Amino acid sequence: MTGLAVLLLGGGGWAAYAYLSSPGPAPKIAMPSGTPTTTEPAPSATPDTSDEPSPAPSDTPDDTPATSSQAEPGSPITHQEFNDWNFALGGIKFKADKVGGWNYSSCAPVDGEGVLAKNKCERAVQLAYSAYSGHLKAVQVMMSFPTDRAAKTTADRLAKLSSNAVKWRQDKALARYTYGKILSGASKNYVVVTIVTADKSAGAKAPNFHAYLQTDHTSYFELRDQTITS
Repeated sequence: MTGLAVLLLGGGGWAAYAYLSSPGPAPKIAMPSGTPTTTEPAPSATPDTSDEPSPAPSDTPDDTPATSSQAEPGSPITHQEFNDWNFALGGIKFKADKVGGWNYSSCAPVDGEGVLAKNKCERAVQLAYSAYSGHLKAVQVMMSFPTDRAAKTTADRLAKLSSNAVKWRQDKALARYTYGKILSGASKNYVVVTIVTADKSAGAKAPNFHAYLQTDHTSYFELRDQTITS
């Protein structure tokens, strides 16, 4: 059964889950423009085991090392801004190894239906993570736009389309899974899409892992391009 589960975020923002490869009509991705913050999400139901996710983007660069560097305000987005994910908030902790990263000089490799080009998407990156000894895999697509309005317009349009509107690295997801969903959101002039697949042994941990990874990296873009003056 196809379905969306709404996730309420702090600061008035919201996002929505879309199931991967659900039977029947293709699920839709909602990409809101609200400001996400890291808050404890409510778990959602997981779908049954399904087929492989949608095809990976073409013309993608080779995997590069999981290094991390601080971005200069206004500089082009790169995957090197993100390293292994080590999250801790109170008693809540998550950890994932970065196993791949790809930079794109345009959004063409991740544009599934032309929506990104129409809204002048400038650049994109992808990240791949592995957690719980490989029983959970995550792929993130991050896209930059010339203005906040362009990102919001893209998010509004993508909310009305199928999950094929954004292409991602299928080869970095689990081929068979009991949890397979997409969570997306917009922040400033960026849009972040997070795909998580998990097998039975990590399925119970997947909903919160998924929501925290999405909100943590979406929140990153709230401050990325701010210039601090003394």
